[in-house]
Amino acid sequence: MKKMAIGIMGPGLGARPQDLSCAFELGRLVAQNGWVLLTGGREMGVMEAASKGAKSADGLTIGILPGDSTIGCSDFVDVAIVTGMGSARNNINVLSSDVVIACGMGAGTVSEIALAIKANKPVILVNATDSAIAFFQSLVPSNITIATNAQEAINQAKLLVNSLS
Repeated sequence: MKKMAIGIMGPGLGARPQDLSCAFELGRLVAQNGWVLLTGGREMGVMEAASKGAKSADGLTIGILPGDSTIGCSDFVDVAIVTGMGSARNNINVLSSDVVIACGMGAGTVSEIALAIKANKPVILVNATDSAIAFFQSLVPSNITIATNAQEAINQAKLLVNSLS
């Protein structure tokens, strides 16, 4: 049976402390649920924190890297996928995820959420501003779910995963 891949997307540079702590907890909970964690793979921000959280619970982590080598890859990534695609890799992140959880907001995160909407992937927003929530819900209210913390996001992901199975 295929393992579900949960994509945790969020800012690298400029990630806020609350984004980092939430991402760590999200990663830990993803691993505890037996899911595979998928991130942008870099050693910064939400990507690093989520991967570190998943590894703290013995989870499997996949990082989709923007460059043509593993330079800058998080030490907490088990499988590094080198793309040489820069930000275009965001589409791979989204299409390879069964559920996308956006933790915090940055320009790359916005593009990943938009790609998820276009691909009809379920998106859970956590630590998003009211304006970001309003914007994404105005595009497609049915695929955007709001969570106030990591546990709530994972509870919502469980419901989505069960509906996909």
